[in-house]
Amino acid sequence: MTVIAYVLWALAVLVVAGGIVAAVLATRLQRPPLALLCLIPIAGGLLVAAFGVDLLPGERPYGVVLALGVAAIGVLAGNPLTTYVLDLATRDTVRRGAHGGILIRREGTSEDREVLRGGTTIGYLERVAIVGSIAVGHPEVIAALIAIKGLGRFSELESAAARERFIIGTLASMIWASGCALLVVIAMG
Repeated sequence: MTVIAYVLWALAVLVVAGGIVAAVLATRLQRPPLALLCLIPIAGGLLVAAFGVDLLPGERPYGVVLALGVAAIGVLAGNPLTTYVLDLATRDTVRRGAHGGILIRREGTSEDREVLRGGTTIGYLERVAIVGSIAVGHPEVIAALIAIKGLGRFSELESAAARERFIIGTLASMIWASGCALLVVIAMG
C-alpha cells in the first residue's frame, strides 16, 4: 500500500507541474485557452478529494509540496483563464488599451480614455491574497479585498462596458483562486 501511495503522489505532482507549465505558456504565448489545461489538476484534485481518495503518503511534506504547486496554479493560471472568460463574455466588442486596460469613449467627444489599467497585476495580487487567506483559515479577508478593489476602481466604472468587465473579471479570478485554495487546504489536511 505504501508504494502505491508514493506512486499516486508522484503522479499528482506531475499533473500539478503540467498545470503550472500550461499556465506559464498560456500567459507567455498569449494563448488564454491553453490555460484550460489547468482545470485538469484542480478539477481532478477536487474530485479525488470528494470521493475520499487519499493520494498522500502519511508524511506532511508530501502534502505541502502539492499544496504549493496548487497555489502556484491558482495564482498563475488565473490571468489567462480570466482573460479567456472576458473574451468569451465581450466577444471582441471592447477595444484594449496600451496599458492593459480597455478604451472607453468619453461622453460628448470622439476621444477615448483607458480605464481598468493594471488589472493583470491587481489580479495576481488578488489571487495571492485569496489563496493565502483561505489556506491560513481567514476567508473573511476576501470581503476586505472586494471592498478595497471596488473603492479603488469606483471612479472608472461609469460606463457599462467597464462595470461589466470589472465584475466578470473579478468573479472569474476570485472563483478560480477560491477553488484552488480549497484544494490547498485539502492537500495540507
